[in-house]
Amino acid sequence: MAPNDFSSVASSNAAYDVLIVGAGPAGLSLALQLQHSLPAAAALRIGLVEQAPRSSLEAPAFDGREIALTQHSVALLQQWGVWQRIPAQAKSPLKDALVMDGDDPFAMTISHRDAPVQRSHAPQELGFLVANHHIRQALWDALSPSLEPASPMPHVQTTLLADSSVHAVDVQADGAVVELADGRRLHTQLLVAADSRHSGVRRALGLAADMHDFGRSMLVCTMRHERDHAHQAWEWFGYGQTLALLPMNPCSETGMPRSSVVLTLPAAQMRPVEHMDDARFNADMQQRFAGRLGAMALCSTRHVYPLVAVYPRRLVGPRLACVGDAACGMHPVTAHGFNLGLRSVEHLAHALVQSWSQGRGVADAHALARYERAQRMSSQPTFIATQAITHLYTSEHAAARLLRRAALRVGQHLPLFRRAVAASLTGR
Repeated sequence: MAPNDFSSVASSNAAYDVLIVGAGPAGLSLALQLQHSLPAAAALRIGLVEQAPRSSLEAPAFDGREIALTQHSVALLQQWGVWQRIPAQAKSPLKDALVMDGDDPFAMTISHRDAPVQRSHAPQELGFLVANHHIRQALWDALSPSLEPASPMPHVQTTLLADSSVHAVDVQADGAVVELADGRRLHTQLLVAADSRHSGVRRALGLAADMHDFGRSMLVCTMRHERDHAHQAWEWFGYGQTLALLPMNPCSETGMPRSSVVLTLPAAQMRPVEHMDDARFNADMQQRFAGRLGAMALCSTRHVYPLVAVYPRRLVGPRLACVGDAACGMHPVTAHGFNLGLRSVEHLAHALVQSWSQGRGVADAHALARYERAQRMSSQPTFIATQAITHLYTSEHAAARLLRRAALRVGQHLPLFRRAVAASLTGR
């Protein structure tokens, strides 16, 4: 038995009903959703394969990313007992979203007041901002009891195979076979790719994907600043750069306002910014934000990520389904990526549980086709719209600049448009 396995038995030829490759947020979420969806009379064996060591799941490291969670995503996390495990200080309400262009002082504002009313209750926020590592920690803490021998959900046997990389994948008539780098062979009825937008599992089984490399990099960090953000998010499309401000709760030590700051630049221009000393970086960011936040001070490590969007041409195959970023790798400008990942988990689990309850098993082709239709309806329009927005608002052509400013002003004066955007941001 490998030292990082949680199950009491993990043989060299283990068999599972569902084998999830990738124990990131999507993989952990799918395991939790299946546990909470299956009736107690059902019996399901779930395997989680993760190339990182168990320690990185038990204590996820800060990675700079602040996640904008919709109201719908929060409701899902509440159902799984995850939301309650996130520290209150880490949950920052997102009340409004401002979109700005260049040096134009005008800002299109999407307010929480534009959001649809639910059950005669007007929302007080569009959603919440939570650091990625806090979400990962809470997901792990919610799932880990079920990985112990004395699981509180004995009808679902969940096994973690950490520190394990996939060497080969093969789909056969009676199931899929995954061979790990250490030689172990895992048999499963359904294989789920949850291993990032550049999914090795998806590629190994021949599911092509369309990829767009923007040639830009995104730097994320946390900064304190003098002026209050009023819990408003900013998306500021400049010329040659894009800035975003994601409002966080005040610093617990100083009481000063804090924000997650996002800077997007061409990759070559990002390198010197990434390596500036703290004093130069603070001055540089204050200048980039045109002093609108007053003095700014770095209070976290800096993290840089390449901007690449990926959309698979198929989300399913024989005994295969893709979820999370493996099903749709979004540009972060509209903040929908994580939420669409949770939607994919919700849609797949619903299709699998329905098929299972009808005696057709978890790898039924009709169930997988239903999942693909539902997820495409959720993700494809958003992906296309996000790509269009990204191209328009990063273009340096004079005509595009005029169109950008006109679009913001027209949008501000169209209540139905603002309500549609607010509904999208809340997930309702």
